[in-house]
Amino acid sequence: MERDVGGRELLEAQRKERQLTLESCRDKSRKDKDLAHELALKQQSVQSQLQSTRETMDRMATQVQRSRERMDSLQEQIALSDEPLAKMRSDLEALLQQRLEVEKELAEAKAKVDANEHATRSLEQQRNQVLEQINQVKESLMLKRLKSEGASVKRDGILEQLEQAKFVLAEVLENLPEELSEDQCEQELEKLGNRIQRLGPINLAAIDEYSQQSERKVYLDKQNGDLQSALETLENAIRKIDKETRSRFKDTFDKINSGLQNLFPKVFGGGHAYLDMTGEDLLDTGVAIMARPPGKRNSTIHLLSGGEKAMTAIALVFSIFRLNPSPFCMLDEVDAPLDDANVGRYANLVKEMSENVQFIFITHNKITMEMANQLLGVTMHEPGVSRIVAVDIEEAAELAAM
Repeated sequence: MERDVGGRELLEAQRKERQLTLESCRDKSRKDKDLAHELALKQQSVQSQLQSTRETMDRMATQVQRSRERMDSLQEQIALSDEPLAKMRSDLEALLQQRLEVEKELAEAKAKVDANEHATRSLEQQRNQVLEQINQVKESLMLKRLKSEGASVKRDGILEQLEQAKFVLAEVLENLPEELSEDQCEQELEKLGNRIQRLGPINLAAIDEYSQQSERKVYLDKQNGDLQSALETLENAIRKIDKETRSRFKDTFDKINSGLQNLFPKVFGGGHAYLDMTGEDLLDTGVAIMARPPGKRNSTIHLLSGGEKAMTAIALVFSIFRLNPSPFCMLDEVDAPLDDANVGRYANLVKEMSENVQFIFITHNKITMEMANQLLGVTMHEPGVSRIVAVDIEEAAELAAM
């Protein structure tokens, strides 16, 4: 009973808190409306002042126009009259002075108009801001009302469900664990609802279906045993394949590493290079190239220059070719980033490897061309028409000797 009273007091306190929040939002809305009304009155006052100033400007403009017409008339009279011009000049000066004063008043009126327009725009901005604040307060008030109504409906629904299930709210609250939260309750209700939905309607033929499903279970258990046996056989085969793969990978890695260590000094004229595994498992490890050209510290290939990277790649490719030679190898401008000394080493290495592999290389370097046995050049005598020119080095040397 004490829990029931405490729950009601908590609900009453929450309701009072919502009412206080609602009253504060209403007060703020009334104040914003009063401020908007006051700004609207100020705007009307400024607009009336602006209208009065514009009328004054129009009158002054009319006076200026009349003064100009008067000056024109006097000038015509001066031109046509033979009387002394002293009085006319004094009148003209007076009119000019009056014109200056009128123009000054006109400029002041324009300044006032500009100031009034600026004040009007400022008041309009303030009015828009106040209206925006009013709309925000209204939206917040509406959301809080909807939230309060939703909570009330949810509370009434829960109480009705408790009454239908013949539960007492105080006893339910007393038996609830202290660490239980609302989210956990909602998740549990959702799970129970899904389980009830999956059960479907009551099936009176469940006994017959049970016997049928029992026979099917026996059959499926037998099938599962066969699958387990096949899976075990497959896992044994996978373990055997993994073992063979590790062995072959380690053997190939060692051979390529040995070939790289032998070829790297030939390519660079010294230095040292080797392959390093980045992981422990041979099935998914990576391979890093550690290279130390002459006069440099040990580093990965990423820290080398472009020419050094190219020479290291040549050494690695040729070490792979030594392990498993291909019928031919095509090299596309490999010597482009190399200097003459490195081009000579590269050419000598290609010539040495050409005993086992046929090389087809594309180059613009004369040193590399001198090493080739057959040259194929592409020329363009006419725009858009390419021709192939073939040169046999030995025949060319014999013709040159003759």
